[in-house]
Amino acid sequence: MEIILDATNAVVGRLAVFAAKKALEGNKIIILNSEKAIITGNPKLVLARHLQKSRLGVGVQKGPNIPKRAEMILRRIIRGMLPWKRTKGREAYKRIKCFLGIPTKYKDKEMKKFEKPIKTKTITLERLSQLVRQK
Repeated sequence: MEIILDATNAVVGRLAVFAAKKALEGNKIIILNSEKAIITGNPKLVLARHLQKSRLGVGVQKGPNIPKRAEMILRRIIRGMLPWKRTKGREAYKRIKCFLGIPTKYKDKEMKKFEKPIKTKTITLERLSQLVRQK
């Protein structure tokens, strides 16, 4: 079964948990507008944490390979919620696709939307991606 999710104003953690669970059940997950998903918290602290992860222990040929593109950041967050070291986790990860915007293939399809968060301080993945690329 194919589940299409709209990430506009969706809290990244809640979206990731939902996507990971459904992918483990065997469903194909399509996430649209992934750049509009939001991370709650102080934007400066969120950026600092992301930069620290991407620069910690980096060598010339070694990881961690922390993504800079918004849809790949979301996909990496979802990967963290899957049992990556097991075969079922890797198979579930292959069933998840994230897109910037809405491709023409999915324009007329019904999408599941998530509620807006209660907290006021947030940063979108698009803005986080822009700030990471600048630094």
